[in-house]
Amino acid sequence: MTTSGTSNTHRLLQPDEVPPVLEHNVGGTSAFLLTSDHYGRLLPRALGDLGLDESELERHIAWDIGIAGVAEAVSRALDAHLLAQRYSRLVIDCNRSPKAPNSIPMISERTTIPGNEGLTHEDVELRRRDVFDPYHDRITAVLDERKALGRPTVLVSLHSFTPVYAGIARPWHIGTLYQHDRILPPLLLTALRAEPDLVVGDNQPYAVGNGTDYTIPVHGEARGLITSGIEIRQDEIAEPEGQQRWAERLIRILGEIEIKLRSEGLA
Repeated sequence: MTTSGTSNTHRLLQPDEVPPVLEHNVGGTSAFLLTSDHYGRLLPRALGDLGLDESELERHIAWDIGIAGVAEAVSRALDAHLLAQRYSRLVIDCNRSPKAPNSIPMISERTTIPGNEGLTHEDVELRRRDVFDPYHDRITAVLDERKALGRPTVLVSLHSFTPVYAGIARPWHIGTLYQHDRILPPLLLTALRAEPDLVVGDNQPYAVGNGTDYTIPVHGEARGLITSGIEIRQDEIAEPEGQQRWAERLIRILGEIEIKLRSEGLA
């Protein structure tokens, strides 16, 4: 295990490293704009492995297991623009305000993150500037462009959650996450609860809040967009077969919702 400080440099990501933002279907025609804040688990070279074994970096503490395959398949089938963050949430959590205490976690669940201890202000700013800002600046730019073109946007933030957290089992297969929107979440809940094999969470296992989330409050609610988060339990999508099965379900449900919103002049 290795860690490496960054306080003697002026950038975290070097020019030859993978850029933080991944995009699919940039010219997609769907009203849906998909985001995936915890899509990847890359670590900047300067940070080494944050002092963690590889087995820890494969766990849910580092990324949203399985959501990448689901997000890409849904984006492809719906012709929806997808924006995703390639770097691990352990570098900086792109669904938290940089001002939040857990923006750069020192402990995740029960795991201590040695490489996140004793960071200087410059260390923190480098992570924000090189990882957090490019991702959210790109979302802002896409939303501004869609607005300028008069294109409707329905923002859906895709996530996955661990089946057991802090020793407590979670019964939900999927949940909708929201705060203020009263259009998309009820449509999702109705459609998902019509599926005979699902336990569906209404703001479970998490509820969206200004202090605990960033993408939906800042990019969705602040702009008055129709918006919701979707959380899928990770044991359902850990393997490609499950990812494809869940993608097909979401493609069907979201496709039907888009038709309904268009018919009502909302998308």
